Amino acid sequence: MVLGIGLWILIIVVVIILLWFILSYNSFINLRNRMDNAWSQIDVQLKRRFDLIPNLMETVKGYMKHEKSTLKEITEARTSFMKAKDANGKMKAENQLEGALKTIFAVSENYPNLKASENFMQLQEELSGTESKIAYARQHFNDSVQTWNVKVESFPSNLISKVFNFDKKNFLETREEERKNVKVSF
Repeated sequence: MVLGIGLWILIIVVVIILLWFILSYNSFINLRNRMDNAWSQIDVQLKRRFDLIPNLMETVKGYMKHEKSTLKEITEARTSFMKAKDANGKMKAENQLEGALKTIFAVSENYPNLKASENFMQLQEELSGTESKIAYARQHFNDSVQTWNVKVESFPSNLISKVFNFDKKNFLETREEERKNVKVSF
């Protein structure tokens, strides 16, 4: 009878450990899927922004004859984004475009007819809304990464992360050159 109770205790302990293992593993999968979804949301908003660019370019072209380098930079960034195969390539193109768009909107102040253009105002408003969505999606992604990283490093879930090589993820960060004000000179 004593051996029977000891065997039951052992079975219960093994079942509890097995259940903990399964639940921990599934929570990692859930978090990874959240991060993938968060990145997908960023990607969707970036694609929307890049889809608005041709219309912006057509609207601006006629007014901003002297801003060819900025228009070229936007075109190159859009092309780089479309060709990018991974998240790093897309983020690099996105950062390049963000700087060029800031320049265009800053320079537009010197073109009263452009500022008064209904198409330009509508595109500027749509891009502004998209920028807000991108910022929100980035925040959501970083929140998901933080939750993931805490789980990867916390005991006892770090045991599962080591077994399955679940590594820490990187946050989306603003680079130093993106923090600077746009410099407009003629």
